Amino acid sequence: MAIKVIHPGLATTVQDLGRPGYFHLGIPEGGAMDRLSLKAANLLVGNDEGAAGLEAVFIGPKLEFTQDAMVAVTGAEMPIKVDGVEQPGWTAFAVKAGQVLTFDFLKGGARIYIAVSGGIDVPIALGSRSTYPIGALGGFHGRAIAAGDELPVGEVRKATEGKTIPEALRRRPGMPTELRVVPGLYWHRITEQAGRNFFEDEWKVAPEADRMGYRFRGGRPLDFVAREQPFGAGSDPSNIVDSCYPYGSIQVPGGTEPIILHRDAVSGGGYFMIGTVISADMDLIGQMQPHTPTRFVKVDIEAALQARKDRAALVGQIKALF
Repeated sequence: MAIKVIHPGLATTVQDLGRPGYFHLGIPEGGAMDRLSLKAANLLVGNDEGAAGLEAVFIGPKLEFTQDAMVAVTGAEMPIKVDGVEQPGWTAFAVKAGQVLTFDFLKGGARIYIAVSGGIDVPIALGSRSTYPIGALGGFHGRAIAAGDELPVGEVRKATEGKTIPEALRRRPGMPTELRVVPGLYWHRITEQAGRNFFEDEWKVAPEADRMGYRFRGGRPLDFVAREQPFGAGSDPSNIVDSCYPYGSIQVPGGTEPIILHRDAVSGGGYFMIGTVISADMDLIGQMQPHTPTRFVKVDIEAALQARKDRAALVGQIKALF
């Protein structure tokens, strides 16, 4: 079976849960920006939670099915239609051979996840089918899908039409969105007042927000503790001698606009990091539109670990439905 791409939407890529284990070589983990949504979509259509699906940003694709399939769409709020008939989100629905899946204008969130029974069966690259466009790795020929592509689908799995994920188990960003942050190794580089300002101010997502990183604007600039810059750090006080970047770390180049490094981000560089967004909140970032008001919330490692347990429990509740 194959799915014919009539229109690709905007930056629609094949994604699974990523390729961990290569970050030390400069190859990011990648995978779905909103992992919970992809897992839920896969479970709805009978796939393993880590099967490959499609991630579409802001504008959905137009897809023609060449064989009967079970489909689920999760993540952002974007009306789903099969041959013009609206379908429910976060719910398994049937698509017949020859029918066309389309989407109306985005109403909330940023990214949808389209899972098809059997999964998108592109070749595995370094243990994953996820697309890393910067490196032309994985996915469909290492790039976003394009009109005329035919996406291969694996062996169809048994799934129940109408199966749904309850509203209470669908996690979405608040307004303003709160992102919990553990202060980083370079926290001592800013003044106490600057640290308080960072967590007190309301920030907004900048237009420069993609799979590599999300930039934020609107808060007060950071003041740095005076020091003699070490050799190799450059003259700007936000520069450091090159260091590793944790996944979710927050750079603040020049002390003005924080950038959260996301799925396709580089693994190291020369900007200091004010802290790291906890893993439990990284999915929320993938659903934030430009101009979304945001507050950073300071937490310690114990709170971060508890949040990770809570998120694992939420995933467990979803799995228990199947």
